[in-house]
Amino acid sequence: MPSSTRGLATAVILACIILCVTAEVIPQITKQNLSSLSTHEIEEQLQSCPIIESLSAHHAAAKPPNASFLQQSFRLLFPFTSPALNSMMGTLYISGPPNFLLALCPTDIDPSSLNVMVAFAVGGLLGDTLFHLLPEIFLGEVPEGTVRAVLVEPNKNLLLGVAIMVGFVTFVAMDKGLRIATGGAGHSHDHGKDSSDGHITDDKASATGTSAQDATSLRQRKPDTKDSTKVALVKEAKDKPSVKLSAYLNIIADFTHNITDGLALSSSFYASPTIGATTTLAVFCHEIPHEVGDFALLIQGGMSKKTAMGLQFVTALGAVLGTVIGIAVQELGGNGVTAAVVKGAGNVGIFGTSLTWGDMLLPFTAGTFLYVGTVGVIPEILETGPDRWKELRSMGLQFLAMAAGAGIMLGISWS
Repeated sequence: MPSSTRGLATAVILACIILCVTAEVIPQITKQNLSSLSTHEIEEQLQSCPIIESLSAHHAAAKPPNASFLQQSFRLLFPFTSPALNSMMGTLYISGPPNFLLALCPTDIDPSSLNVMVAFAVGGLLGDTLFHLLPEIFLGEVPEGTVRAVLVEPNKNLLLGVAIMVGFVTFVAMDKGLRIATGGAGHSHDHGKDSSDGHITDDKASATGTSAQDATSLRQRKPDTKDSTKVALVKEAKDKPSVKLSAYLNIIADFTHNITDGLALSSSFYASPTIGATTTLAVFCHEIPHEVGDFALLIQGGMSKKTAMGLQFVTALGAVLGTVIGIAVQELGGNGVTAAVVKGAGNVGIFGTSLTWGDMLLPFTAGTFLYVGTVGVIPEILETGPDRWKELRSMGLQFLAMAAGAGIMLGISWS
């Protein structure tokens, strides 16, 4: 009996020791396994949770199997499975038609007549940024007919916010530099006659003033045929418009702006085909008043219609360059969608997050869109004239156009 009691006591002691060791070791093993999992691996394991599987099944059953008209149109316009080829197609759409439209524009077009179209473009740009790009940046694209669990990474979200701010500040610096170079004019679609960026009307006024002074001095002197001929030649030379510095700087700014459009298209298509298609639509709506306004500036700056159209076509090549750069960054730098996941290595991206350098391109372009849609264009819409009733009607049309542009973007993403 004593021996059996001692054996039982020994067994109990051994069991206690095993339990203590297990309680110490298992959490360490679990902690070690969790630390070796990347965000993508954790999200994949969350997809096997019963609640997620049930929600996915319910979502797939409730959603109609047929694609909507917009989705079918997007598939027709962008038929490739490669995001690089679809990006080039989108660049062709935003560069070709707006430039060919310039052939139909008269040389004396008033850019202020484009205010309603500019307001529509603002609604489209802000709608695409707020309804499509920002949700895609922070949450990612949900595959059609599925429900996905997203693991929040605070540091990842901070880096994405930094990229958005860098894009915004980059355009602030570009606009500020252009304003310094042009003496305060900047890159704008508002090229009215009372603008201060050196137009033909200012030159004519200056020439007229000079001619009046010459005429006064001539009346004070004896008539001289040689002096009269000289004054007439001077007047003719001053009346002839010359190409302004602001026109050349506007070409550089337009080329740089188109590069960011190409970056936006490439990063959007690598995020998802739907995001790429909606971004193409938003950029296209913005490019028409943008190109026409810049065309009017070049004409008012002293260029012929043929030269202005040729230079606008050259600036359109900036979008092609931006798309090629974006494709290279996505292919070489990788992104969260296409990057290969190393099992058991944890997050090996930027600063220990799951981000790659390719993932930073879309938030950068979102920041540039925020600048263009707000600081770059809104001041033109806010400008008013002395006729109150006319300005109220114009304001109503502009807000309706802005709501229409944003409504199209909202309707595309609504499910």
